[in-house]
Amino acid sequence: MRLWYAFIMIVVCFNVWFGSDALAVEIEDFAAQDTPSDGGQSIDLRWVATGRGKVFILRSTARDSAFSVVGEALASDGAYTDFGVEEGVNYYYRLGWMSGGDTLQTHTVGPAVAKSNWFRKYRSNALVTTALMFFLVITFVNRAKKGHPLYIRRIAGLSSIDEAVGRATEMGKKILYIPGILSLSEIQTIASLSILKHIAKLTAIYGTDIEVPNKDPLVFSAARETVREAYLEAGKPDQYREEMVTYLTYDQFAYAASVTAKMVREKPATNFLIGSFFAESLILAETGQAVGAIQIAGTADIPQLPFFVTACDYTLLGEELFAASAYLSHEPVLLGSIKAQDVMKAIIMVVVGIGIVTYALGSEFIKNLLLTR
Repeated sequence: MRLWYAFIMIVVCFNVWFGSDALAVEIEDFAAQDTPSDGGQSIDLRWVATGRGKVFILRSTARDSAFSVVGEALASDGAYTDFGVEEGVNYYYRLGWMSGGDTLQTHTVGPAVAKSNWFRKYRSNALVTTALMFFLVITFVNRAKKGHPLYIRRIAGLSSIDEAVGRATEMGKKILYIPGILSLSEIQTIASLSILKHIAKLTAIYGTDIEVPNKDPLVFSAARETVREAYLEAGKPDQYREEMVTYLTYDQFAYAASVTAKMVREKPATNFLIGSFFAESLILAETGQAVGAIQIAGTADIPQLPFFVTACDYTLLGEELFAASAYLSHEPVLLGSIKAQDVMKAIIMVVVGIGIVTYALGSEFIKNLLLTR
């Protein structure tokens, strides 16, 4: 019984000592100021206290009245950020706490005014990264325009393009090129047209038939001019025919039904599905696989990649689509941009690697350098 009583007393003393909200000393150096480098939506409070327990944050728009509790913190924290303020309004603050059943308060500090800062110091890393990226892009684009060779790793799917066109030539069957279902405002469609030009030039050289069915009217016009220009550059303008590039319909699944019907009827030797795709991706790819066509696909729409990887022979994954358009077109702006991205990725990987090592050794410099909020 005595042991039980002693245990209860220990618990009570523990709660009094560690769980009490009472402070042993008064708070000193209490101050309020605008939070630096923010959008004018918070005010920072600072104080010095050696006691234990909670303090309550009291706020008012008048110096001597109408204070209300807006938050609480541990006295040992020494800081609190009030996010419930409006920009340009004068705010006054006090700290309150319980001591021996009485409510004590500090003196009033203020006015503190939240102001929007045009420069966010904690985002300086993003500014430096953006400036470095601009510098790399301009540098490599200028190098490409001057004729300096820029090495870009050849993607496996690109090596199969000549093979696919050659297969169609040997079999005497057509090539079906599907440039996606979105308009020219989609960057994937623009990249697809760059690849289409390369393929159309190969078909002109080999004398292979190609058909480009379109869903979007603008893409239809752009694709027709792209193929015409490719045949002109290949020195075979007489082999170009208007019916090589056709317009089907703007409806998504009507377009998919029309293209799959072409596959079943005409059984093309090669299908290119390069661009932006949605629910029709598996319908097109599975039908092409069923008729025995060799298929090369490419898209940056992540949900559609599993269908293309499963049903197609080669797939350009994500940004490989954009790298392929730069590689095949040899356009200096595209080549320089791709090279700049690769160099930037390498720099980020090195910095992150150094950060991991230094953090493991106890330094948080790289971590704080990369951290944004």
